[in-house]
This record gives sequence, structure tokens and C-alpha cells, in this order.
Amino acid sequence: MAYWLVKSEPSKYSWDQFEKDGKTHWDGVRNYAARNNLRAMKKGDKVFYYHSNEGLEIVGLAEVVTPAYQDPTTDDANWVVVDLSPVRRLKKPVGLATIKADPRLTDLDLVRLGRLSVGAVKDAEYKVLMELAGEKVK
Repeated sequence: MAYWLVKSEPSKYSWDQFEKDGKTHWDGVRNYAARNNLRAMKKGDKVFYYHSNEGLEIVGLAEVVTPAYQDPTTDDANWVVVDLSPVRRLKKPVGLATIKADPRLTDLDLVRLGRLSVGAVKDAEYKVLMELAGEKVK
């Protein structure tokens, strides 16, 4: 299993809305690095849900339920989506300031590549983020 982080502005698509919907396809990605991350996602991979621009914090944990397929918002075959389903809201949101202050997370894509909308999370980073969120790692 791999770990990822996706960003969404709460005013565009919040965690609350995601929970109400129960499932969504992650569309509209038009950055090649982010697209490649979507293509690498597998069913069952865990995904941190980050509120960008407003909030600046990881608020929930989701799961990939359908791997990459053609983005229905475009006819261009270069772009893909994945289907995500919410797993749970984190016990404690993990803010960007906390993440940047933790020396164990200096290589996290969110820190190194701040504009990237879909980033990879290494196993060790996943454990640190879960610890900061007050969650037990399974």
C-alpha cells in the first residue's frame, strides 16, 4: 500500500462535502507530476485530504477505490482521475505550520513542492503525520 496527499480548497470541495458525498472522482488535475501520482495510485492506497488556501491543514484520511481512468472533464487522453472515498476525519487536524516545523517531514512533497496538488507520502512520513493527528498507525 502507498500513501498520498491531495489538496482541495474548502470553498471548492471541503472534507464535509466529501463525507456527505461518500465518494468522488479526483478530477481537473492539469499538472504532469500530479497526474503521474494519480496514475500510480492503486485501489486501497490511503490518501490524506488537505485543505489548501483556507485552513492549511490535513483534515481527513481517504482511500483510493478506483485506480486511474480517463478524466471525464476532458477529451484529452493525457489526463486521468481516481475515485476516492472518505475513511475518517482525523482526530486532530495537522496544520502546515506544524508540518513545516517537524524535521522528520522536510522531504514531504507538501513541503518541498508546495504547489503540487497530488503528492506522494513516504511510509515514515505517513506514520509521523498520523502521530501528529493523534491517530494510531495500523
